[in-house]
Amino acid sequence: MNDIARKPIPTGIRWVGGFTAAVLVAQLGLNQPLQTSAAPQGMLSFQLATTGEGAAAIVESWGTSFWAETSLWSGFLFAALYTTLLILLTNHLLVDRPGVRERKTGQWVRGLFVVAGLAHVTEYSVLLANLDAPSDRLSLAATLLALTNYTALLVGIAGLVVIRAARRHPLHPPGARESAR
Repeated sequence: MNDIARKPIPTGIRWVGGFTAAVLVAQLGLNQPLQTSAAPQGMLSFQLATTGEGAAAIVESWGTSFWAETSLWSGFLFAALYTTLLILLTNHLLVDRPGVRERKTGQWVRGLFVVAGLAHVTEYSVLLANLDAPSDRLSLAATLLALTNYTALLVGIAGLVVIRAARRHPLHPPGARESAR
């Protein structure tokens, strides 16, 4: 094998990735009936409403809360799946990174993914409460939690890039370096 050969992604990560992708596709489907003139981005518009008045207008435009509640409840499963997937992926990318800096970066990255998952779950709990009686307090809290979630995900993913770029050699299957000589 040559130096470009990469270590295959473990089966567990592939399974969790497949389930995560399936739930993401379901969530995208659930978001379709939530796209209205008051909520052009569906659930994302509700997440970032920031005011009780804006949230109330969105909820009113949806008519029934069935699709919104279904989307929010499935979001709990999605948060658990993507958090697990990203932690497993981080662990996998650290397999051949014995350096102290890479390990410390890995700890921070895993922490960021946990923060993202917890912010997501808390945000969706707040949004469920905001469906019944939209308020400024709940709307602002949901927006801040959504921003925390997205920021932690983006910084965590950037951390994964840093972990992989820390050395010049890509992941190698065991014995690949010896057979390339």
